[in-house]
Order: sequence, then structure tokens, then C-alpha cells
Amino acid sequence: MNSLQWDDRLLQSLPVDPDETNRTRTVIKAVCSRVEPTPVAAPILHAHSEDLARTMGIPETLVHTQAFADAMAGNSVVGGMKPYASCYGGHQFGNWAGQLGDGRAITLGELVNKAGERFEVQLKGAGPTPYSRYADGRAVLRSSIREFLCSEAMHHLGVPTTRALSLVGTGDLVERDMFYNGDSAYEQGAVVARVAPSFLRFGSYQIHASRNDMETLRALTSYTLDSFFPELGPLSKDSVLALLKNVAGRTAHLMAEWMRVGFVHGVMNTDNMSLLGLTIDYGPYGWIDNYDPEWTPNTTDAGTRRYRFGLQPQMGGWNFVRLAEALYPLVDDMDAIKETVETYEQAWTEESERMISTKLGLLSFQGEADQKLWIDLTALLQRAETDMTIFFRGLANVHAAAEDPFALIGDSFYADPPDTLRAAWRVWMVRYLARVGQDDRSAAERKAAMDKVNPWFVLRNYLAAEAIEMAEAGDLSRVHDLLRVSQDPYVEHSDCLHFGAKRPEWARTKPGCSTLSCSS
Repeated sequence: MNSLQWDDRLLQSLPVDPDETNRTRTVIKAVCSRVEPTPVAAPILHAHSEDLARTMGIPETLVHTQAFADAMAGNSVVGGMKPYASCYGGHQFGNWAGQLGDGRAITLGELVNKAGERFEVQLKGAGPTPYSRYADGRAVLRSSIREFLCSEAMHHLGVPTTRALSLVGTGDLVERDMFYNGDSAYEQGAVVARVAPSFLRFGSYQIHASRNDMETLRALTSYTLDSFFPELGPLSKDSVLALLKNVAGRTAHLMAEWMRVGFVHGVMNTDNMSLLGLTIDYGPYGWIDNYDPEWTPNTTDAGTRRYRFGLQPQMGGWNFVRLAEALYPLVDDMDAIKETVETYEQAWTEESERMISTKLGLLSFQGEADQKLWIDLTALLQRAETDMTIFFRGLANVHAAAEDPFALIGDSFYADPPDTLRAAWRVWMVRYLARVGQDDRSAAERKAAMDKVNPWFVLRNYLAAEAIEMAEAGDLSRVHDLLRVSQDPYVEHSDCLHFGAKRPEWARTKPGCSTLSCSS
């Protein structure tokens, strides 16, 4: 581990909490607090991403040493690591929550590979921090497997995301009340080493703006521009506006990518929104099985469904406005801020049209007619339970010469559609085939293009739940199988065909499959 190069750029550039005691407190005029991970009983490497380790310049021989497991569990701080936990705030379910911060995540620093690329490495579950409030700062194997697998699955799907370097068991037991109903139990502990260019989030700026701490807000925004957006120039009114426009585009793109693959984040609070447009903080997430814009996997969100699948793009915009409000003091021009806020809607429209055209296999989006084709399609998908992932893979096979185009999507239904619905589908198919016939490419070319954006495999909730049950019993083989298949999700895996099948009936209402909590 000492052979790796670590840097503490953020600590050198920004105000750091002078109090280094690890006690819960309000932290002001600082972007982070120094804190050491709390050692665990018996670190053991359960799984890792070979692809990410290679990209980071970590030799495979090092990954399989006890020294690596110790470092990725927080038991040893070596080689230039200078751990800290970040201070941020956020709107949670629409309400300002004040100071939040890294309550169970500790950044070790930035690992710099031989190409000069930087990777912030953060341990989730490595013990309490000044931001833990009343929590223990730990994570259980259950939620850690979910974050580890989903981070890598999203990356290989082509969705902007943080990544997961390793999953390490701790040898400790952690008490958790999975559904906050008083039914707590002891579970196996684990730590995920998650990786990103930066874990800066909307709430990182909101907290200082809410306190009218302009000095820290300016320092953090200047650091952001210099470190991640140097092309926008140093801190100024124009560069802050340009930064906001950039973030608007990134956020809109992220929302379109979530919608493309059927992903539901579950807890889109502003403290869970990445400034770089990455998917961060995998908690009660889920993939929709049957197409349902109203579905949310989060039990905490069951009442209002604020973060349901179909509303995610609007929530991305709402959150972006909160970021613009936080950075407004650095601009002091309401008209310019309003104009910048409007760029999110423009960006979402463009990203949505791109997403629709690629999922349908169209060479380009042709306005209202294509929009109507999409709207009518999504209405049909909801009339009977239709598996989104399987449907779009089947749609790629539909062609004008088929005897019965409807038969090519028949496997996507959870129950046989009635005759009236079959008739409606056939009418839509005629319209669809007429539309794709306007493009200058063959059915085979269209299928190849569609198969690159409509995955065969997504990390369905029940698959993750099965892997968790096996892992808790000491069998990690399913975790490794899911990791392997997730690394090539657009290709059918003949040895794991059940990974591409519809959700089984038993998973419809099983906790951990259909319902999850922020503890999941």
C-alpha cells in the first residue's frame, strides 16, 4: 500500500475543521473534519472490481494481500492517506435539514495513478465521524453488497456513477432495524471502498450559503472550478453561471440515463445529488420490473412518492434550482440566475428526445409525431404488467417482414394480455414499423443499435436479494456471478439466462425486493 501515490489536495486548499476530536458537533466555516477510521475485528476481502483496480493503477497482486483488506476496512492508514469526513447539508424530501455530512463515510484521500488521473477513495462503514449524529458509522453486509454491485453495474450500463473498488467484511456484528419498526437484529458488518473524481454534492454548497458563510462558499466554489472545471476560468460571476449551466446539463443527462435503464434512485435529496452528474449514495434504489412511473422502492417515500420513477427528471430540476439558490450570492444577478435555471429544462428536453430515439431505434427525433409514439407506447406498457427491460430487447427484433410482430414482445408480459390490449398493441406496431421504415437503415442495423442501449441485464432487486441471502450464509458465489454479468450487460449470457428473466412472483412483495428503506 505504501507504493501507491496519495494526495491531499482538498485539505491543502480549503478550510478544515480545527477540532480533531471525533465527537458529534456542528461544524462551521469548514468543508470537512479530519477523522480516523475505527478499526474492525477481522477484515477480509469479499469482492473487488478488477477493472477499476487496474484503472487506478493498483496491482492485482496487492489487492489480494491482507494489507489491502486492512486499508480498505480502515484498519490501517498508510502511504500518504489523510482521512476526513465532509460537511454538507441538504433538502430531504423537500425540507431543509440543516447540517448532515458524512456520517458513515470517510475519505482516505486522492489516489493518483501513473497517468496523473485522480480517484477520491471513500470508505463507507468505517466508523463514526463528527457528522454521525446518533448513528454508529457502520454498514452491514446487506446494504454494502447492494452498493458494491450497483455501482459497478451502473458503470458498465454507461450511466454516470461513482464506482466500487472493494467489498470487505469486518468480522463485526452491527445492529440494524431494517424497516424502522422496532424489529432490530444483529447483522454482519462490511465496508465498501467507493471511488469517484469527487464526492462534492449540491448540499456541499448549500450548507455554507444557508449560514451566510460567503468566505467558505467562495473558497469551495473556486476550488471546484480550478480542480474540475478549469476550462471555465477562475471564480467570477461568469464562471459561476457557466458552472451552473454545466451542472444542469450533467444532471439532465443523468436523469435521462436513469430513465433509459429503468433505475429508481429512491432518495433524491440534495445531499445525494453529485455536482459532477454522477449517481451517488446507493441506498433504497431499485430497477422497475414492470413499467410503472408511480413506483418507488423507498418505504420512507411511500406516502408522497416524491422520488417515484416517472418524477425523477422533475426532481432533478427541483434540486438544481436549490443549487442555483445556494450559488446566487456569488452571482448577485437574479435575471442571470433565472436564465441559467431554464437551461435545465432545455437540457432535459434534449436528453429526453435523445433517450427516446435511441431506445426506439430511430436515427433522430422528429418532434411531436415521435413524442406521441412514445407517449402512446408508455401508456400501453402500463395497461398490463409489461417488463420494461425484456420489452425493449424484444422490440429490437420487431421488423416489417415478421408474420406477427406482437409475438416478438410476448415474453415481456407478466400475464397474457386480453384481446383488446393485443389489438391496441398491433395498431401501435403498425405505426412503429412505419416510423422506423422512414430511416435509411436495415432491420439488422436498427437491432444492433437498440441492443447497445437497451440492456439484457439489469441488477433486479430480487437478484441482489438472493445474492445477499447466500452471502450472509457464507456463499459469495452469486455476488461474483452478478458482478461478472454486470460487466457486459448488453450481451445475453447463456450460462446465466435466469439473470435476464422476469421477476418471479414470490419477489413481488418480499421485503428487500419490492420494498426497501434507507437502511437497506
